[in-house]
Amino acid sequence: MRVSSRTIATLAVALLLVTAGCAASSGGNEDGGYLSGQSTQVSSGGDGGAATDAAAEGETANVDGDAQFAQRREIIRTGEMRVEVDDVETARDNLTAAVEARGGYVSDTSVENRGDGNQTWSNGRIVLRVPQENYSALLEDAREEGTVEFEQTGTQDVTGQVVDLEARLENLRAERDRLRELYQQANETEDVLAVQRELSDVQSEIERIEAQLQTLEQRVAFSTLTVHLEEPRPEGLYDRASWYDTGVLAAFLESVSGVGVTLRALVVGFAYAAPYLLVFGVPLVGAVILLRRRFGGIRSLRN
Repeated sequence: MRVSSRTIATLAVALLLVTAGCAASSGGNEDGGYLSGQSTQVSSGGDGGAATDAAAEGETANVDGDAQFAQRREIIRTGEMRVEVDDVETARDNLTAAVEARGGYVSDTSVENRGDGNQTWSNGRIVLRVPQENYSALLEDAREEGTVEFEQTGTQDVTGQVVDLEARLENLRAERDRLRELYQQANETEDVLAVQRELSDVQSEIERIEAQLQTLEQRVAFSTLTVHLEEPRPEGLYDRASWYDTGVLAAFLESVSGVGVTLRALVVGFAYAAPYLLVFGVPLVGAVILLRRRFGGIRSLRN
């Protein structure tokens, strides 16, 4: 069957209007709410009872949809801890084994070695991803590694975002199917190219939303726990010898260095103050000189 360009254009416009209406309906739920679809029938004559039954069924569907939405909660859980441990490497290995045993994995880790003289200590950070149902157990594993100095857990409800993305994805897939039907019916080159462009745009939007939905679902399925591991600093690390135990030559050199720092600070300070002195100081000095001369002249006249 040959389909004319006018028919293709009419179908495309109707398709876009339907899609826009679906998008507006789903876009109104961005704030996390979810509105179930309602079915409204208009009848005349003796069909009033059927219309009433259909309306009642629509209201029942609304209640069921709202109850299902209330039971479905998509929660992203993240936590952070700071733990003082005897050895960072040992604690990190223990946490790695613990998260893997609970079906998770290590997404990021780092260790910083610090020292002063012969004294050294380490700080570390390890980011753990674990299935949501095992998050509490992993918290207990982390607490057992040492002394907990800080701990917090936060949650983010993304149920509305997930439901909205799913609705938009369903509408776009339906639009893609209708465009494929138009593509099969199109015979003229202009019609084929127009439908191809629309189909490509819809497919790109589907892939983008699928990626967003997959990211959200991954964050919901796997909770994140960031653990900061800190070794205690060695005792007496900052104890220094008394000033009179310093050698004479060392004391002299330190004093010379201090004088140089002081002079440099004075020069830099003067450089900062010079513009203010020129702008405000010179007029002020001139005003003082004029006042002194005027008062001096008055005094001489009185004498």
